[in-house]
Amino acid sequence: MRAVYFEEFGALPEVRELPDPVASAAGVVVRVEATGVCRSDWHGWMGHDPDIRLPHVPGHELVGVIDSVGPDVRRFAVGQRVTVPFVCACGACPECAGGNGQVCRNQTQPGFTHWGSHAELVALHNADVNLIALPDNLDAGAAALLGCRFATSYRGLVHQARLVAGETLVVLGCGGVGLSAVMIGRALGARVVAVDISDAALEAAARVGAEHTVNSAGLAESEVLARIREFAPDGAEVTLEALGRESTVAVAIRSLAIRGRHVQIGLLPEDPKVPLGVVIARELTVLGSHGMPAHDYSELLALVTSGRLRPQDLISHRITLEDAPAALAAMSAPAPAAGVTLIEVARPARS
Repeated sequence: MRAVYFEEFGALPEVRELPDPVASAAGVVVRVEATGVCRSDWHGWMGHDPDIRLPHVPGHELVGVIDSVGPDVRRFAVGQRVTVPFVCACGACPECAGGNGQVCRNQTQPGFTHWGSHAELVALHNADVNLIALPDNLDAGAAALLGCRFATSYRGLVHQARLVAGETLVVLGCGGVGLSAVMIGRALGARVVAVDISDAALEAAARVGAEHTVNSAGLAESEVLARIREFAPDGAEVTLEALGRESTVAVAIRSLAIRGRHVQIGLLPEDPKVPLGVVIARELTVLGSHGMPAHDYSELLALVTSGRLRPQDLISHRITLEDAPAALAAMSAPAPAAGVTLIEVARPARS
């Protein structure tokens, strides 16, 4: 198979011919149709994830067709079109038994614990627990983006923060995850404020549902908070930080209304200082969101198939596998391009 491959963290990857993966007993190998380029992939490439062992193939949000199955797989067969959460659960631990496979203690993650989906083929483990069957007519971009950023944002806003129609949501950081959150918030009937340092990112946020935007470039924290309060004088019921910076985490928490809920999705290189005095005084809730288990995908998929949520509208670049190394490296820029990059992967089906 052809795949994006690197042997050193931070060194430009290259596309190489590599051995095809083999399905584990309870797993499958999927022929990749399309796969996203996510900031989590960038963190992994830069060496920020302790699970990654070199050499490595990145990629974790995907759609494709099952190419081969292990002998213990019962629910899926060769030829089915599927996606998968980026956290693949074991199905047997206490967390999985409680319905929380997204924090499975034995989890596997394509592109992190093993080679990922920036390739023609990818191995996925514990298929009966993790695979999600998809209709053939669902846009490949929409399908691929369900695996990470949309599922993570959806669970964070719906299952964790319990966002409801009429509430105000402030999204800080309008990359792929942040724009996903803007779209989901709008689809749920929330009033959405988007904050970023890029005019292009804020224009994208406005296109997909933000009612108010704040360009925070060069502004002090007090100025950013004042501009948010122009739209939400009493503060927001829910905030979501999707960038992964200490300064924006602080703004998110300080912009909450009394008893507001903050969702942290952005990954940080190291733990930040958090304004706990504000958390205590206002009785705020700070929540994490780390993906979504496969059994909860039906409601998100229903939003997409109904047309109320269109993940494909976030795709700004559709590239080939050969273009992927440069796309990953471009995420090192201080303000990466707005929108989502999708790798379209082509490999003939088995005869």
